[in-house]
Amino acid sequence: MKSSHIRAVDVEERWYVYDASSHTLGRMASDIAMRLMGKDRPTYTASELSGAHVVVINATKVRLSGKKESTQVYPKYSGYPGGLHYHDLDSLKKKRPHDIVKLAVRRMLPKSRMGKNMLSRLKVYEKDEHPHSAQQPILVESLSR
Repeated sequence: MKSSHIRAVDVEERWYVYDASSHTLGRMASDIAMRLMGKDRPTYTASELSGAHVVVINATKVRLSGKKESTQVYPKYSGYPGGLHYHDLDSLKKKRPHDIVKLAVRRMLPKSRMGKNMLSRLKVYEKDEHPHSAQQPILVESLSR
């Protein structure tokens, strides 16, 4: 009987490109997390990396639904007493727009060493140029449901 455990070295590398200007943030982040975990494949193995790499472009133009533009808040704690600060979405979009996408995906991945390895396979860029064209990534169309 053959084992169904697939090792990471036996899985082919796959590259995907998401254009954040044509996707809603939450739906895009959940789809990216599923691809990074490997749950979009029939050969899913929880203890191995799936071989997926994801590139997100146009992070400055990410779309949000509802009133999140004015109400979304990101906490940041320095580790010191009184060091809890809250940053609203507008200030974060001006200073570090790639962090909006990265935080959304990070919170949907496993909170373990494997989740950190999965997150390292996510590349987020503010504009539409990226240095990963040699890997021939597949453009993922809009996930409108």
